[in-house]
Amino acid sequence: MTETILILGGTREAAELAAEIVRRHPDWRVVTSLAGRTREPKPVAGELRIGGFGGAAGLARYLREQGVTRLIDATHPFARQISANARMAAEMTAIPLEERIRAPWHRQPGDLWTEVATLEAARDAIPPGARVLLALGSQHIAPFASRADVHFVVRVVDPPTEPFPLPAHQLVLGLPGKTPDEEATLLRKYRITHIVCRNSGGSGAYAKIAAARDLGLPVIMISR
Repeated sequence: MTETILILGGTREAAELAAEIVRRHPDWRVVTSLAGRTREPKPVAGELRIGGFGGAAGLARYLREQGVTRLIDATHPFARQISANARMAAEMTAIPLEERIRAPWHRQPGDLWTEVATLEAARDAIPPGARVLLALGSQHIAPFASRADVHFVVRVVDPPTEPFPLPAHQLVLGLPGKTPDEEATLLRKYRITHIVCRNSGGSGAYAKIAAARDLGLPVIMISR
C-alpha cells in the first residue's frame, strides 16, 4: 500500500529516516518539514517543506489536505511546541503518530556537569570572569545578556540577522566539530572555561561533551 508520510524534522536522525524510507519505498510520498531556522538546509530525500503550520489546527488541516497516512515526530528534543502540536493534530485526525525523539546524554565518569532546568538557571550558574561557549542556537541567547562579567563565544550555523545582545562575545560560525579533538582545538583556541548547552542527545553535538571531559572543563547542562 502506498503511503504519504510527513516527517517533522530538523535533526540528523530525521534526514536519515527520510533517506531510509525513500530507499525502501520509492513509491511512497515522503515529506520532511523544517521550521525554517536554517537558511540553507541540507537536501533531504523526498520532498522538503519549510515553515510553520499555524499550530495544531493548521497541522491537522495539512494532514487532511495532503492525505497524510503517517506522521513522524523526529524534531529536536527541545522543540516542545511542535511535538505538542503533533500529538494534538494526530488526535484530531486519527492519523498514527510515531515519536522518534533522541534519548538524552548521560553523565559519564569524568564529566563535570551542573544540571539546570532553564536558560535562566544556566545563566545564573556561570561564575564571574568565565569564558563560556554558548552552544544553544541564536534564539536562546537573550537570557545571557545581563552577564556583563562573562565573555561568551557563541557558535551558530548562520550569521545572526541582528547583533547579539551580549556585552562581550565572539561569534563562531559553523556546525559543531565532528570529533572531540576538533572541539578541543576550538575550546583551547578561545580559552573556554565553561560550556553551556542543552541535553540534546544524539551523536551530532556530542563531541564537545567528550572534549570537555578530556580537558576537565565544567559543562552547564540544561536538562529536558
